[in-house]
Amino acid sequence: MEQGLPRRIFAGAALAAVALPISARAQAWPARPVSVVLPLAAGSASDAAVRIALEAIEPTFATRFLVENVAAAAGQVGAERAARAAPDGYTLAALNNSILTILPHLATQRLAFGIDDFAPVAGLATIPTLLGVHRDVPVHSVAELIAAAKAKPGELNYASGGVGSPQHLATEMFVSQTGARMTHVPYRGATQAAADLAAGNVQVMFISHSLALPFMDTGRIRFLAFAGAARSAQFPALPTISESGVPGYDYQSWIALFARAGTPQPIVDRLSAEVLRALANPAVAERLVKAGIEPWPMPPDRLAAFVREDFIRWQGVIRAAGIKPE
Repeated sequence: MEQGLPRRIFAGAALAAVALPISARAQAWPARPVSVVLPLAAGSASDAAVRIALEAIEPTFATRFLVENVAAAAGQVGAERAARAAPDGYTLAALNNSILTILPHLATQRLAFGIDDFAPVAGLATIPTLLGVHRDVPVHSVAELIAAAKAKPGELNYASGGVGSPQHLATEMFVSQTGARMTHVPYRGATQAAADLAAGNVQVMFISHSLALPFMDTGRIRFLAFAGAARSAQFPALPTISESGVPGYDYQSWIALFARAGTPQPIVDRLSAEVLRALANPAVAERLVKAGIEPWPMPPDRLAAFVREDFIRWQGVIRAAGIKPE
């Protein structure tokens, strides 16, 4: 008994010594700039949302949050880099649904990352998506578009930012639920796709509000409906696709902030609290709205559940639509 007591005391001291550095590091964090890997192009709606949110929290942490745009292989390269990072809070990841809950179902081989590699920090924004046609296309409603696509299957072309992009998935879900047939024209990015829609080189596109902003007042694109489950506060007169004869249609693109799994919980909690506080600031929310983005202040527990539900939902959509990598 007397010999066992010192061993127990020593074991407790050893555990405390192991735990102390983690606690100390969490309290001192951040002692240097934080890298935020964004596997999407600079200038995109997601890029704007991430930068607006991070700029708002920098004064609180008295350090820089440096966004690294790693737009390669549909986001796979950047996501893998973030998944391999040390779980110390100095490498974060800003990931959207295309990368985290859609790409795994389209990849031709097993990805080197998954949702369990990341600790949810906070939802940042949703990107309102509109269904638009070029002004020369003689349709003025969702019902007329469906009728035209069924009357001449494959004659209408739809643009996207590439296979597995938000525009591709939104359209294929629409096609799957309506029986309309259109020909896919994938681009190397949604910005060029939107420009070609405005130019009339393609006829149809699911286009984010932020990408549509330059064309809103030109009259070159006619917007038929909103893709989300409920009408957008920014477009209250625009009906949803679900309201327009496609019950249950709901496409939502989102972007959220994540840490590497295993990051000390105090760091994750502090980050989450500050991001959510920033998104509640009317000035920050106004910047997001002006950029064509809607604030999405989702806390970690709800974000974790949402990501898993979204993963399962897209698995079903992709299988039902028969979407294959091209």
